[in-house]
Amino acid sequence: MMDSSGYGLLQYLQKLSDEEFQKFKERLRKEPEKFNLKPISWTKIKNTSKEDLAMQLYTHYPGKAWDMVLSLFLQVNRKDLSTMAQIERRDKQTKYKEFMKNAFQHIWTTETNTYIPDRSYHEFIEVQYRALQDIFDCESEPVTVVVSGSRGGGKTTFLRKAMLDWASRNLLQNRFQYVFYFSVFSLNNITELSLAELISSTLPESSETVDDILSDPKRILFILDGFDYLKFDLELRTNLCNDWRKKLPTQIVLSSLLQKIMLPECSLLLELGNASLSNIIPLLQHPREIIMSGFSEQTIEIYCVSFFNTQTGVEIFENLKSIKPLFNLCCCPYLCWMICSTLKWQYERKEVANHFGRTLALLYTIFMVSAFKSTYARNPSKQNRARLRTLCTLAVEGMWKQVYVFDSDDLRRNGISESDKKVWLRMKFLQNQGSNIVFYHSTLQWYFAVLFYFLQQYKDAHHPVIGNIAQLLGEIYAHKQNQWFHTRILLFGMATEQVTSLLEPCFGCISTKEVRQEIIRYIKSLSQQECNEKLVVHPQNLFFCILDNQEERFVRQLMDLFEEMTVDISNVDDMSATQYCLHRASKVKNLHLHIQKRVFLEIHDPEYADLELFKLNQKCSFMTNFGDGLLFSTFLHLPHLKYMNLYGTNLSNDAVERLCSALKFSTCGVEELLLGKCDISSEACGIIATSLINSEVKHLSLVENPLKNKGVMSLCEMLKDPSCALESLMLSYCCLTFIACGHLYEALLSNERLSLLDLGSNFLEDTGVNLLCEALKVPNCTLKELWLPGCYLTSECCEEISAVLTCNRNLKTLKLGNNNIQDTGVKRLCEALCHPNCEMQCLGLDMCNFTSDCCEDLALVLTTCNTLKSLNLDWNAFDHSGLEMLCKALNHKACNLEVLGLDKSAFSEESQTLLQAVEKKNNNLNVLHFPWVEEEREKRGVRPVWNSKN
Repeated sequence: MMDSSGYGLLQYLQKLSDEEFQKFKERLRKEPEKFNLKPISWTKIKNTSKEDLAMQLYTHYPGKAWDMVLSLFLQVNRKDLSTMAQIERRDKQTKYKEFMKNAFQHIWTTETNTYIPDRSYHEFIEVQYRALQDIFDCESEPVTVVVSGSRGGGKTTFLRKAMLDWASRNLLQNRFQYVFYFSVFSLNNITELSLAELISSTLPESSETVDDILSDPKRILFILDGFDYLKFDLELRTNLCNDWRKKLPTQIVLSSLLQKIMLPECSLLLELGNASLSNIIPLLQHPREIIMSGFSEQTIEIYCVSFFNTQTGVEIFENLKSIKPLFNLCCCPYLCWMICSTLKWQYERKEVANHFGRTLALLYTIFMVSAFKSTYARNPSKQNRARLRTLCTLAVEGMWKQVYVFDSDDLRRNGISESDKKVWLRMKFLQNQGSNIVFYHSTLQWYFAVLFYFLQQYKDAHHPVIGNIAQLLGEIYAHKQNQWFHTRILLFGMATEQVTSLLEPCFGCISTKEVRQEIIRYIKSLSQQECNEKLVVHPQNLFFCILDNQEERFVRQLMDLFEEMTVDISNVDDMSATQYCLHRASKVKNLHLHIQKRVFLEIHDPEYADLELFKLNQKCSFMTNFGDGLLFSTFLHLPHLKYMNLYGTNLSNDAVERLCSALKFSTCGVEELLLGKCDISSEACGIIATSLINSEVKHLSLVENPLKNKGVMSLCEMLKDPSCALESLMLSYCCLTFIACGHLYEALLSNERLSLLDLGSNFLEDTGVNLLCEALKVPNCTLKELWLPGCYLTSECCEEISAVLTCNRNLKTLKLGNNNIQDTGVKRLCEALCHPNCEMQCLGLDMCNFTSDCCEDLALVLTTCNTLKSLNLDWNAFDHSGLEMLCKALNHKACNLEVLGLDKSAFSEESQTLLQAVEKKNNNLNVLHFPWVEEEREKRGVRPVWNSKN
């Protein structure tokens, strides 16, 4: 039987005579080539019926069938059919537009609630509306557009208006024949569907078939909103499908549509909130972005005047404007509505307006209590509590089930009567959405869901779907950015005495104390999962929650649970939250800071000129930019700050000066200062050197900075000072030559504390190392580790180095890797290593260009030098016979080696087996590739530079 989806095409094929139909089929043999499509074999169409051919065309050429058929009608001299089909299709498209116009006019009138005249709303969205038109008017190819912005910022309203204007023939008429609007969260409980079914659900009876509609996907736009509330994971890369007829798991259908696997020629217009933006954007092909920026001051004034009468609205606006934190909240359209609604209820009761406070939790609570008083002010608290709890149960059940659209059964099951429903609708707690019910805004559902836990009593029956507070916190911290994020902020914000004082007169006893204890207990339990010693989280997940609480004792209790933190600061709001919380973090020992460059641009903007800078505790780690260094003076004086790593931070000379001024504070306790790759000049190095005299700094890394010899000269003057506490100095990749070694010679003779000196990857040559060796031969030279990899050394310097090995009992580690030591140099070093006075423990000879001819000498060292624990021979050319000699020595009972640097995978299978046998026999020995790389990076402070996109 003919599928109904192909009926539109079939009815026109049936108007062809047999002769015309035969010509039609003959022309069809070549027609697909014009569309770069594979033709249907002649055997399949030669004797086929009109009904079967219609189905074959839809099956083989989805999206192209009508284009080919209209062209073929002209070729068989049936222009009348081509014209008739186009007119009929146009009429059906018109009927669809009329249907959508009526549907969205109703939605706009009854569900959208802009509370400002349409003319004013168009002024509010003028920039975004023009951007939308420009994008689609300029682009003839498929386009994906993302509408982004803060929650409650009007994204869905904007898309509803776009849909209404398209259906009213005021927008994108020349671009799209069909626009489909779907709230994707309404699909949360649908496990399987096809795109065809989804489209069909929106079509009136008089519309074209889905096949006809999708025959020209370039003329189709899908508007999708509500991704923040979708419970499906759309980050799928496999099992995607291009068949829009096929019934599949809902997440595969949506993922295939977003990633242009399904209907790649259609266009998309997506609403993405903060929760979904980072997850969905990577799936999209070259998305264009439109940002909803919120209400301007002028729009807030228009809103107030429209919401109240003219005179009252002006007064309200002026009052709001005088309270800056509250006025800033009004930039969000939804919060502006909530504030105005609350004030209106209070005015109607001639009640003195409540102070809204600074937190969202207070704002929502004052709104809810004001709404409740407008209807139930005289009811006893017990009755009010029971009534409110039914609404809270609906909200929290929906939150746990990730359901945002409710039917009458949902309301009835949770004890909401028809009369209560009408009241909730009048209060604007709920609103109709078609035949269903939704909360007036998703954040309002979260508020009532969280309120459920404050109304809960120990005697209440357990609900099988609703988790307890510990489980709620588990969900909250298991997700980075989704619907749980706002719940987290509200939970913390409502756990205050101020919220309790607002709720108790209307609803009786509120369990704020119990909730606070559960929060502390849960956060504390996380530390037990981290080796019982430290709590490591990304505190952006916590700081904004704490900022919405602000009860000093509770905040300090929470912050005292932290010993280690990683903070990503990408804007001024992040910085303010971090400032507030870290001021109250007395136990923090390790703090890793990532600050994006634009933060400092915001700080120096006049708009942010009064921002108080924040303080940090103990260990801060790498950021991309530190502005002019003003932050240093605010946190380096804290006694807990012991370790600071700014690797990859661009430090201007002004920033270095401010850093050094702060280091001179008597309270500054920094012991490890790592400033690698900070673009520090010779002059800046001199400033640093001066600041370290009388400081607590014991470890200094200046790697990958253009210090040059002049900079090292300043450091050496510091090292000569008796009050210098420095014990390790890292100077690899600092553009040094042998001249620097002359300055270091004097410093090594004067300094009794320096134990580690890293000079790797500098152009020192044999001349420079010979100067260092002269100092190392002096008995009072205390240096224990010398790193000289990549210093352009040859075998010539090995004579002086060997002399040091036989007379200096302090030097325990010597790294000579990546130098042209060759066989001659290695043999000379081996002689020294076998000397009874040699107490070397760690020797690096990796990449030193020697061969298996040295293996006999090295084998002798392994059995003679009792102190040698670690030997790096990586990247040297050994044959199997040479390796056999080494392995024989490694198996010797006199060999004490614990680490051998070799890349086992670089050897033959036979040699690998030999090395594995040695490791198996000698349990204390580890054969490793790059054995010291992590230790060296840690000492140098080398870290991945924070990937800032600013």
